[in-house]
Amino acid sequence: MNVGNAAVAGRLSVLDRFLPVWIGVAMVVGLLLGRGVPGLGEDLAKVEIDGISLPIAIGLLVMMYPVLAKVRYDRLEAVTGNRRLLISSLVLNWVVGPALMFTLAWLLLPDLPEYRTGLIIVGLARCIAMVIIWNDLACGDREAAAVLVAVNSVFQVVMFGVLGWFYLSVLPGWLGLAQTTIDTSAWQIAKSVLIFLGVPLVAGYLTRQVGERAKGRDWYETTFLPRLGPWALYGLLFTIVILFALQGDQITSRPWEVVRIAIPLLVYFAVMWGGGVLLGAALGLGYQRTTTLAFTAAGNNFELAIAVAIATFGAASGQALAGVIGPLIEVPVLVGLVYVSLALRRRFTTTTTTPKEPVRDA
Repeated sequence: MNVGNAAVAGRLSVLDRFLPVWIGVAMVVGLLLGRGVPGLGEDLAKVEIDGISLPIAIGLLVMMYPVLAKVRYDRLEAVTGNRRLLISSLVLNWVVGPALMFTLAWLLLPDLPEYRTGLIIVGLARCIAMVIIWNDLACGDREAAAVLVAVNSVFQVVMFGVLGWFYLSVLPGWLGLAQTTIDTSAWQIAKSVLIFLGVPLVAGYLTRQVGERAKGRDWYETTFLPRLGPWALYGLLFTIVILFALQGDQITSRPWEVVRIAIPLLVYFAVMWGGGVLLGAALGLGYQRTTTLAFTAAGNNFELAIAVAIATFGAASGQALAGVIGPLIEVPVLVGLVYVSLALRRRFTTTTTTPKEPVRDA
């Protein structure tokens, strides 16, 4: 490790420095709880409000709020004026992503129609929640992430049902493949957006406005945010424990099926993230916005995908299991890609005029 890297590591908290270890521990704890405590998964699944899992909702809100409180909302206008970034994100999320998942699902799961349909639904649900923390851990552009997530949210409400009809019914019919349908409503999608993006976004915005007016920006960013920041990772770890506990029994009792579902997901995350990096580099977006583009393209709104699969096909269906496996693969893969991003950071920052930001506390 060179002196620069040693200095960076020294500035990280124990939580940040050993994040992969804590995530691994959270996965194991969740699996052990789900497997070892009879009925825990069913009991957790019952704790919901209007179809929304309350434990998962709490974890996601705690995870997202600190990051959105860090956003400098007075900079958003500069991001919205970057047409290359916005158009690239829309193309990756709403053209490339669903088409890639459809292709992978049919190529790698031709004999497993339930899992195949579940994966296609995952590909249609673009990320609006966990991507916020992956982007922040990789030192991406917070303001750009806030804008892209908001744009994705609007498109999700409008396009999810349309694309579901196209990829599950129309396109398979054109290709002579088996057809299916999903049962979802605009309100179900909008509800997911309002809860998992709207609530923490409003809370983060109000926190910054009130904090800066009361104590000033310097106090807000040097005193308040360092105290608030670790809660994002606490929320992440709690969410991971709950996710693995909910499906611990299914995961450990059906390992081969989990592997079959995991393979197309691994290819999907790698291709989407890599494509975002290459496109951002080709457009000269700089490290921060290239990183944001890559992570917003690779992530998925697993809560929406799982909710739609359960509502349409049932909680015990293969479609629902595929939806659950999605975030269980996404979490370790995107954590790994965070570290790949940080390894690429030095090269990007030496080839762009974008000012290099100091290392952030997560």
